[in-house]
Parts: sequence; structure tokens; C-alpha cells
Amino acid sequence: MVYAGTGSVAAFVDEEGVLHRAGGYGGLIDDGGGGYWIAREALRQVWRTEDERPGSWRDSPLAQELFALVGGSDWAHTRRYVYGGSRGDVGRLALAVARAAERDAEAMGILRYAGLELARLGRALIGRYGPRPVALSGRAATLHPVIEASMREALPASTPFTLRSCRGHHAAARLALRPASGASHQPAHEGEP
Repeated sequence: MVYAGTGSVAAFVDEEGVLHRAGGYGGLIDDGGGGYWIAREALRQVWRTEDERPGSWRDSPLAQELFALVGGSDWAHTRRYVYGGSRGDVGRLALAVARAAERDAEAMGILRYAGLELARLGRALIGRYGPRPVALSGRAATLHPVIEASMREALPASTPFTLRSCRGHHAAARLALRPASGASHQPAHEGEP
């Protein structure tokens, strides 16, 4: 399973129930293909272009979508939004990238590259544990069809691949109901509390 939400991670549970993972290192180190990463890449491109050609944001659908969410086109607005908000706030800027994609080659390129980053996580686990099906899930995975398409293309050709809807809120509700229903917690790994 490759999960792309605000961050990104791949996980595989082997025959003995042991969890193996790749990625999931957080936005400062990696999380390639996740929402935070998509937003960070977009902001970086927009502000680098502004360094080279001040005012170019007016001709950039990507910059216009981002600036509409951060509250203005000057650096003070971006700085306040990014450094004064949460990681999730920044990750939500990926929605602006997706909205701009059909009108902006840079936005489309970022989303295509997000799919390649997510495929890298799947390939890492395939390389370590052998060929197996890969599933992609998470809100960032569904921002635009190019993410799924570029991930699919970057996986080994014989890899079965599916896009799965994310129902994390359902799993959280089931876990929350366990104490109320008297169901006991069964540890997934020896020594787990």
C-alpha cells in the first residue's frame, strides 16, 4: 500500500505479520508525492520565477490559484500562511496545484512528478520483498488523474496496480468503538502495548 495524504509512505505486512515501510519521513526530509510536498514544490517554483521575473505571477494560473488561498501575491502573505500555519494548511495548497493543472504546465509537471515519487516508494518495497500488487490510496493520490497515471507507468510493467478510496475515518470510528463494545485489543506485534 502506498499512501499519499499530507505526507507519503509505503507499507507492506509480510506473512508473519511484520510491518515493513518505505518513506514516511515527514515534509522536512521527504514525503515525496504527498500534499505537503506538492504544495512546497509549487510555492518554490512560483517564488523562484518571481525572483527572475517579478510580477510574472499574473500570467501563471498556478501562482494565481496559490495566492488566492494564501491571501495575496506578496511574500508576506505566503510567509504568514506557510510559517504561521500547520503542515496540513500547507498540504491543502496542493488543491490549488490540481485546480491549475489543466491550464499550467508547471502545475501538471509537479503532479506528474508526484506520481513518480509515489512509484519510487512502491518500487523500494518490491525491490526488498519481491514482486507483488501495489495499491495507492490517500487524498493527495486523487488530486488529479496524472498522479495515478504516472505512478502506474513508473512501476514494473507486470505489477498489478489499483487505486483505492481512503476510508481512514471509518477505521478510526471502528477503533473508537472497541472499548464501548467490550472488544479486546489484539496486538499486531509481540511486545506492542
